[in-house]
Amino acid sequence: MEFTMGGRLELRISPDDVGKRVSVRSLAGSGGGGPAFTDTVGVLTSWADGTLSITRRDGRSVRLEEAALVAGKVVPAAPARRRGPAAGVRELAETAARGWPAVETARLGGWLLRASGGFTGRANSVLPLDGPGTDLDSALAETVRWYGERGLPALVQVATGGAGADEVLAAELERRGWTAERFAVVRTAALAPLADREPDPRVRLSRRPDEAWLGAYRRGSSAGSAGDALKVLAGGPSVWFATVPGKDRGGAPAAIGRCVVDGRWAGFAAVEVSPGRRREGLATAVMAELARAALAEGASAAYLQVEPENTAALALYDRLGFADHHGYHYRRAPHG
Repeated sequence: MEFTMGGRLELRISPDDVGKRVSVRSLAGSGGGGPAFTDTVGVLTSWADGTLSITRRDGRSVRLEEAALVAGKVVPAAPARRRGPAAGVRELAETAARGWPAVETARLGGWLLRASGGFTGRANSVLPLDGPGTDLDSALAETVRWYGERGLPALVQVATGGAGADEVLAAELERRGWTAERFAVVRTAALAPLADREPDPRVRLSRRPDEAWLGAYRRGSSAGSAGDALKVLAGGPSVWFATVPGKDRGGAPAAIGRCVVDGRWAGFAAVEVSPGRRREGLATAVMAELARAALAEGASAAYLQVEPENTAALALYDRLGFADHHGYHYRRAPHG
C-alpha cells in the first residue's frame, strides 16, 4: 500500500471526502521496534469531532482518531475485477430480489419493502435500490410501522464493498442505533465452466420442490409458515430444483440445490449435502446439473450468496471459479 510522494508520508484526505473510498494508515501503538501502524481501506462514512468512521468491504465499521492518522488518500470507488462477469451492485441486487421474491412488497420511493412471514432475511427486509423519496428519519419511521403491522422486525439490507453500495446509509443507520447482523458475501462466476463435466445421473431436476426436498432444506424450519417458504422458494422467473436421492428408498435426500434463471443470470441457493454423504462430490454435481439447465435457457453468468464463516462452501465456490463481488448485511431497528 503506497502512501508516499517524494519519499514522504502524506495525508491527502479531509472531511470533504466523506462518501468516497479511501485508504488510510494510522498509528496502532508502539512495540519494541518503534511505532506500529495499521492500514484501513473502505468508504469514509463520517469525520466529525476528531473521529473518522470507515466502512470496510465486509460492512464492518472502523473508528479512527484523527490524531492517529499518518497518511491517507482517496482510491478508486471499486477495485478492478480480475475475473467473473461484469455487473454493478444494483443489477445484482435487483436480480437477486426477483430470484428470491417476497410474498408481499411495497414501495417507499426507491426502497423495496419485502415481507414473507419471517422466512429468511432477504424476503423480510428493505432493499434500498435508490433514495426513499423523503428524509431518512421519516422513511425509517414508515419502515418500522409497515413491518410492525406484519408482526416483523424492521430490517434494512445494506450492500457494501462495490460501486454504488450503501456504506453511507449503513453509517447513518448505525448512528441511529440500528444494529448490524447476518453478514454475507455475493459471489459471481462464468456459468459455462460449472457445467463442463459429464452429466451426472444421480441428480434429478424438477420445477417444484417435493416434500423430501423441503424436508432437507435446513432453513425450512426457520421462522415463517411453510406456505410462505414455498411461495418464496418456488417464485422467480424460471426456477429449478435439484435432488440427489438418499440410499434408502423414501429416505432423506443426499443433496439438494436450487437455481433461478433470469436473463443472463443463474442464481444458486440451498445447495446442501447430508452430513453422512459429504466428500462425494455431490454439491459439485448438483451445481453442474443446475448450470446445465440454466445454460439451455440462455444464461451465461452465475451468482450466489454465502456467509463468510462458511469456510467449506467458500472453498467449494473458489474451486468452481467464483469471486467476491460485494458484501451485504442487515441493520435492525432499535428494540426491533
